Amino acid sequence: MQDMDRQGGDAKFFSEWKGWLEAGFGWVLPGQSLASRLPLPRGGGFSIAEFADLDFLQPPFCACCSFPFEMNEGDGALCAGCLANKPVFTSMRAPLIYSDLSADLVLGLKRQGRRTGLRLYGKLMYAAAMDVIDSADCLVPVPLHFRRLASRGFNQSGWLASTIAREARLPVRHDTLIRRKAAPSQGHLSPRQRRANVAGAFEVRSTRRAHVEGKRVVIVDDVYTTGATVEACARALYRAKAANVDVVTLARVVAPKKSII
Repeated sequence: MQDMDRQGGDAKFFSEWKGWLEAGFGWVLPGQSLASRLPLPRGGGFSIAEFADLDFLQPPFCACCSFPFEMNEGDGALCAGCLANKPVFTSMRAPLIYSDLSADLVLGLKRQGRRTGLRLYGKLMYAAAMDVIDSADCLVPVPLHFRRLASRGFNQSGWLASTIAREARLPVRHDTLIRRKAAPSQGHLSPRQRRANVAGAFEVRSTRRAHVEGKRVVIVDDVYTTGATVEACARALYRAKAANVDVVTLARVVAPKKSII
């Protein structure tokens, strides 16, 4: 009975949340689709067909990494991966499943620096992770190595963190977590190779330890694939004595269809 009540509450929450998002699409660039960049007759970010193609990540899912369950496993249930090797962060949240359409949004932001949808992405991420963000002290974006930042000219995770911060009225600590070790792209690596690739890559800047010591920190990134990158970041934050670390991303890979290099 308790599980049925919880399912009913979850369904009501996400129904209201989805309706709020649909009603709010006029906040984005009016008259242009975020997916196709074609004109829309009545403003908003997506056509009706495009919005229907978005895969929202909804319960039931793993209490830690949000991997979707086929049926409700009960409060606090963990997926097989987290049972076997639980991440060091407390929880991960994302509004979207990484699919063909959300991949276009992510890659447009990541590869092309397309900022048009940032305000909407921040609202989506905040809505999906409100429970952890509202109890946090600060947001910390996953940093780029300085050479990658210089060549790309921007950090999309920093952009996302800033948009969430405006929704949640939280500080963003852009210069607190740094990437010391440059590493190859992880797009075609196995989970084990990804973990090795980022092992020891991140640390908290010595002059910024007070930003995280004893604090509840939320790491912000664009996509959660295996969790190797955000877990390496979480380890660095815990070494700097963070009290708790959660993660929020725009999308979560469940069954990858496109490269996310």
